[in-house]
Amino acid sequence: MLGGLLMLLAFPLGLSAGSFPRPLTAKEERMYLERFAQGDLEARNVLIERNLRLVVHITKKYYAQTAEQDDLVSIGTIGLIKGISTFDGSKGARLATYAARCVENEILMWFRAQRKTSQDVSLSEIIETGADGAALSLMEVVADETDLQADHIRRDQLSRLGQAVERCLTEQERQVIRLRYGLDGGTPLRQRQVAQVTGISRSYVSRIEKRALEKLKAAVG
Repeated sequence: MLGGLLMLLAFPLGLSAGSFPRPLTAKEERMYLERFAQGDLEARNVLIERNLRLVVHITKKYYAQTAEQDDLVSIGTIGLIKGISTFDGSKGARLATYAARCVENEILMWFRAQRKTSQDVSLSEIIETGADGAALSLMEVVADETDLQADHIRRDQLSRLGQAVERCLTEQERQVIRLRYGLDGGTPLRQRQVAQVTGISRSYVSRIEKRALEKLKAAVG
C-alpha cells in the first residue's frame, strides 16, 4: 500500500462536499490532457482535482449504504489517479467514462480484499457481466491492478516516502499510518479498526491521518 499512499499525497486533502473545484470544460480538459501527455505533472494534478467529485458521486451511487464512506472515497481517489495517468484519448473513450471504471474497479478490489480475510476467493470467479454478455473475472481485474501499479510506482519515490514516515511523523502518527496503509506488510485497516487497535476515537484517527498525510505530502513533494 506504499504506492497507494504515495498517490494520495498527489492531490489536496480535506475537501468537503461543497468545496470541490469546478469541473473542467471540454476545451480545458483537452488542453490539460495534452500538457500531461508532454510530461507536465501539474496538468495531471489539475485533472485529478477537477474530477474528485466523480469519486464521491460513484461512491454514493453504488455504495450509499456502506458506513466506511471515508475509506471508499480515499480508495476511489486512487482509482481516479490511475485512470487519469493511463487514459488514452486516441481510443475514442471519454475521460470521465474511463476514469469512472477505474474508480469502480479500485473500490471493487477493496471489497474483494475484505472478503478474502474471511473466505477463499477464486480468481476465476465471475464478478461482472457486461451489456455485451462478456464476463469479467477477478483474475482480469487483478491483472489490470498489477499493470497499473507497475506503471506508476517509482522505486525512488517509495524509498523517499518510507524515509519521510520515519523522519517527519510522531510515533502516534507513524502508528496510525502504518496500520491504515499496511506499511509493515500487514493488511491495511479501516479507520474504525485503527481506532479499536489504538484505543482512540475514529474521529481522532481521522484527524491524525490527515495531519500525517499533510506532513508526508510536504516532505515528498
